[in-house]
Amino acid sequence: MKLCFLVEELYRHDGMPLDVVRRLSSWGHQVDVVRPGGSLLRISEEVRAGTHDAWVLKTVSGGPGLTLLEAAAAVGLTTVNDARSIRAVRDKVFTSIIARQHGLPVPVTYSAPRATLFADVPEELFPLVVKPAEGSSGRGVRLVANPGRLAEAEQPGEGQLIAQPYVSNSGTDLKVYCLAGEFHATLRRSPLHPDGPADEGAVPLPAEVAAVAAKVGAVFGLDLYGIDVVLGPDGPVVVDINDFPSFRQVPDAVTRLAGAVLDLAKAGGSARTGVLAPAPHIPAQPHLPHVPARPHPDPGPDTDRLAAMPGAAQI
Repeated sequence: MKLCFLVEELYRHDGMPLDVVRRLSSWGHQVDVVRPGGSLLRISEEVRAGTHDAWVLKTVSGGPGLTLLEAAAAVGLTTVNDARSIRAVRDKVFTSIIARQHGLPVPVTYSAPRATLFADVPEELFPLVVKPAEGSSGRGVRLVANPGRLAEAEQPGEGQLIAQPYVSNSGTDLKVYCLAGEFHATLRRSPLHPDGPADEGAVPLPAEVAAVAAKVGAVFGLDLYGIDVVLGPDGPVVVDINDFPSFRQVPDAVTRLAGAVLDLAKAGGSARTGVLAPAPHIPAQPHLPHVPARPHPDPGPDTDRLAAMPGAAQI
């Protein structure tokens, strides 16, 4: 097959996706790497030529690659993921609206151009998690304990912001990765709690979380994606959705991802936008440790213990 990878400048030296490019090449496929943010492109002819079986994007929010991917889709070329799906999860304001409309467990979300404007959020909803509406990889995420601390949360040049009530959790995020229907889970220290538990790695994926992850893919039409989940007092809560994430700590991630890209390219890309996905395939993984919950930014000695996760998959 002949594939075109659009790689933004932030990822030009990253193993993901460049290791995937090398793996596909080693299998005999032709892979062209285009750097939309760092090279001269004859874009009209590159897209119109239509010589690639599929276009794949490793993007950043606001990067030029998504425009190229959308152009490829507009002229009928196969894209991985679907360009409209990527756009939907890159704008966190739009993401939250669509997610809540479809019943996904996403916190109520506020939007404002400056952090100080969140002072009008009801005080009982504090602490707030504040982050850029077009952010990614945990950049710019901060925890604001009360309205009086909002001025300290101001950061120049961030654009539109979103704020969500903090969900009491263990201090770690459950990262769930999907590779065209195959699901993996890893435990990762939360960017809100850099001093939190350091025991990171692959963990079992609870059935309740697997169902949420599958529904995210179905609602947004994604095939290669990840979600960040916190396990709160009322169950799993989705705090972020990412197209083409790092797939960090997924066993044999490069080979799995290369195979998924080929399968999607052969199938003509995603064909399940808006249709609930079948039950996900959940590979066997190590035991998930129990860690103490963090109910607020500065937990005291009476911090609750995290209950056993509901619906844990016994593989």
